[in-house]
Amino acid sequence: QVRLVESGGGLVQAGGSLRLSCAASGSTLDYYAIGWFRQAPGKELEGVSCISHSDDYTPYADSVKGRFTISRDNTKEVVYLQMNSLKPEDTGVYYCAGEYVATCGDSWHRRIKYDYWGQGTQVTVSS
Repeated sequence: QVRLVESGGGLVQAGGSLRLSCAASGSTLDYYAIGWFRQAPGKELEGVSCISHSDDYTPYADSVKGRFTISRDNTKEVVYLQMNSLKPEDTGVYYCAGEYVATCGDSWHRRIKYDYWGQGTQVTVSS
């Protein structure tokens, strides 16, 4: 069973960048599809991106395309979310989630797809 821990959140001005990390322990990360989600105050959980364990499909929410990049370093057991050109509407708690031996597929943005979740990291973008 994998344990996921997010880090890298913080306060940044609009236009700035942050890199979030999702570190895994207890299991080998490279067997998991990892999704990034976020939840803004008063809003529903939103799928941001996903990276599969076995193919190159890395979907993104339309709201972050061209600004965010997901990547993984299996040697370090970490998945990253590089966030550039941040906007105030990117503010929220960011979560990573894992599904064992999976690809992202068409349901990558759905919460129910993932079995394991981190505790979240706060991202605040000031205007």
